[in-house]
Amino acid sequence: METLAVQKVRFVRAVGTRAVLAELTGTQDVLALQGMLLENPLPGQLDVLAAAETVLVMADSPGSARRIARQLLQLDLTAPVQRDGELVVIETVYDGEDLAEAGELTGLGADGVIAAHTGQIWTVAFAGFAPGFGYMVGENQSLEVPRRSSPRTAVPAGSVALAGNYSAVYPRRSPGGWQLIGRTGAGMWDLDREQPALAAPGHRVQFRAVRDAVALAPKPSAGVADAWVESGLRVVSPGLQSLIQDLGRHGHSGMGVSAAGALDRASLRRANRLVGNAPSAAAVETVAGGLRVQAVGDQVLAVAGAPSELAIESLPPDGCAAARRTVPMATPFALLDGETLTIGAPERGFRSYLAIRGGVDSSPVLGSRSTDTMSGIGPAPLAAGQLFAAGGEAESGVVGHPELQPDFPGAGVTVLDVVPGPRADWFDAAALASFCGQEWEVKPQSNRVGMRLQGSALQRSRQGELASEGTVAGALQVPPEGLPVLFLADHPITGGYPVIAVVVDSQLDLAAQVPIGGRIRFHWAENPATEHATPKEEVSN
Repeated sequence: METLAVQKVRFVRAVGTRAVLAELTGTQDVLALQGMLLENPLPGQLDVLAAAETVLVMADSPGSARRIARQLLQLDLTAPVQRDGELVVIETVYDGEDLAEAGELTGLGADGVIAAHTGQIWTVAFAGFAPGFGYMVGENQSLEVPRRSSPRTAVPAGSVALAGNYSAVYPRRSPGGWQLIGRTGAGMWDLDREQPALAAPGHRVQFRAVRDAVALAPKPSAGVADAWVESGLRVVSPGLQSLIQDLGRHGHSGMGVSAAGALDRASLRRANRLVGNAPSAAAVETVAGGLRVQAVGDQVLAVAGAPSELAIESLPPDGCAAARRTVPMATPFALLDGETLTIGAPERGFRSYLAIRGGVDSSPVLGSRSTDTMSGIGPAPLAAGQLFAAGGEAESGVVGHPELQPDFPGAGVTVLDVVPGPRADWFDAAALASFCGQEWEVKPQSNRVGMRLQGSALQRSRQGELASEGTVAGALQVPPEGLPVLFLADHPITGGYPVIAVVVDSQLDLAAQVPIGGRIRFHWAENPATEHATPKEEVSN
């Protein structure tokens, strides 16, 4: 097979404490490095994610991340010549909210944008952001436009968009900062297909203008078993939000799938340990109290996480008042058939974890029972009247002893340790000082995708667009408006805004417990992945 010239990795930057970002000269080198790492993984390598000009490598420890960084700089890259892939035609209605603005930015006008978009073949260079979201490069740069200064909190499914030199289709409703020029009814992601992504890396795409798009009926989300439940729990009220979560689905970044999983991993493990489950068994993650469940058959339960009142009501005999008792947090207890458990509003913290002996029984998707709120993978949010069964994840014949819980965020300021992000050099000393020198408030628009923070805006020292690159939970991305977004477990796997810092992995559980309206202050910490603590360090050839 023909080959290109041998190249080297240009730079390696730390991304938090357990990942590194290799910078390369172009798409061919990116694909070459990704192929090498997938075929011959480095010791300690967990996952690999290719992007426009970078490859993100996730490691199993800070020590592995250090070793991988050194090894990446020694690799010789030999990329095969790319062959034409399958042609996918996507019918599009060009009526997007940003179509007129894209016409102004490009100087083509709205009709010119449509003609340029439909008049060339696009190639999917890599997948990212979310499952089914393919970054497509065109045959020219006539449609180069910047991202929005402030990303939308919700972009409709099927939106056809532009950003930088890329085009893409949002596979489902999600946050996003691209310019919207149209919409399509094409199903961009379907796990029931042999190739879930309609437009996968290597595919060629032709957009075709139509007057109207045929919307496909949404497929129901995977749910928890609710038929013929002989032993489990019935949801009386789900509270603000209650989701099935385990420790997540790792290793699928190349498909655009994030890990998801419990935001407070330690509390999930604690709740499972107390009822005798495997640490990774599925449980219920609930936000801000209000979850109410009724036992179907006698159950052994435990609740860990944000300290709350746990009240149990028994079914009364005819003519009698219901008996009520309370049970402590982080302690196994019995919920007898017909009894109802209510988790009250947290005294501190934000998220609680309800474990049932045997684990929540639901169908795994890509090896996990977790709900991914951004991609829609996994069980749907719990709803009133739903039943779910206890599974077979108990690994001990006995329950655990009551455990002490850590302190959870309250009315004061929560301090989170951070290490310099891969793009800290996009900010000058004044901005870096402001980042750690002020208190940030968690905005109501926050969710499992990310915590949106309010404070004094940070000013970039570098202008222009950053090519989309892989990122991790804990990354603090700064859009042009200057207000950081702290990525959590359901985050997009790639992003195009510079990451100023990354919360250390050991404090992600604490970050997840900061409630809406809570205050955060960041503190620069030593990064064991780089052995440096300054915001400007990088490794290069």
